[in-house]
Amino acid sequence: MVRISGVDLPRNKRIQIGLTSIFGIGNTSADKILTTANLSPDIRCSDLTDEQVSSLRTIIDESYQTEGDLRRVYSLNIKRLTEIGSAAGRRHRVNLPVRGQRTRTNARTRKGKIKTAVAKKKGR
Repeated sequence: MVRISGVDLPRNKRIQIGLTSIFGIGNTSADKILTTANLSPDIRCSDLTDEQVSSLRTIIDESYQTEGDLRRVYSLNIKRLTEIGSAAGRRHRVNLPVRGQRTRTNARTRKGKIKTAVAKKKGR
């Protein structure tokens, strides 16, 4: 079992794809890490030797911000935006899409399940 930055990499996947399970590492970063470590992207995570794992670990720790540190930076950025009262901060506060997407339709992931409006009864 390969454990890097507090994340267990999936055993049966290629190392290039397995590295993307770490928060803060995408496809491009995974490619750069593998070229720096002189590893083939086709090696399975379970086939890595201890030296290869330690080299990957040192490269990621030295040059990439991952997992808890990166999540903390994200949350502090959002907190700063809400405190200064920017447009993006207000959108974060009321749980609406932040980057200019339409909300009349198609904002269900951010807004949640549809709340149906109940028609008022006419007074008798």
